[in-house]
Amino acid sequence: MWPLPFATSCCGIEFMATMGSHYDISRFGAERPSFSPRQSDVLLVMGTIAKKMAPVVKQVYLQMAEPRWVVAVGACASSGGIFDTYSVLQGIDRVIPVDVYVPGCPPRPEQILDGLMQVQELAKGESLRRRESEEYRALLESYNILEKNDR
Repeated sequence: MWPLPFATSCCGIEFMATMGSHYDISRFGAERPSFSPRQSDVLLVMGTIAKKMAPVVKQVYLQMAEPRWVVAVGACASSGGIFDTYSVLQGIDRVIPVDVYVPGCPPRPEQILDGLMQVQELAKGESLRRRESEEYRALLESYNILEKNDR
């Protein structure tokens, strides 16, 4: 797994701790964080996402190649956290589909590692044809992600 960290606040600091030698994310198969969407397969969205950032998150998601997974790390990325205001997106699942939610404010590095291991389990058990299924297409259409030529 090559994670793409999209960190905006304190959850990003916890992810940095996860990358350090004490927790060592490379032991869990995510040794190389990628800062290019085209070279990553796991999008880790961490921290508060303002509504103005939502199109950017969606564009990064669309630039990732299939198969791709999304992890919402922390309360802010999952549900807006304590920021119930007009400017904060109340969960990234309003703009892109999320596969794994990591709770916490901020979550501990162990929780982030557990979220990555859950993605690995999803990837291991996923059929090669699931991404071509009608259910998956319906999910992407519900987020206005499919292009007309993809249908």
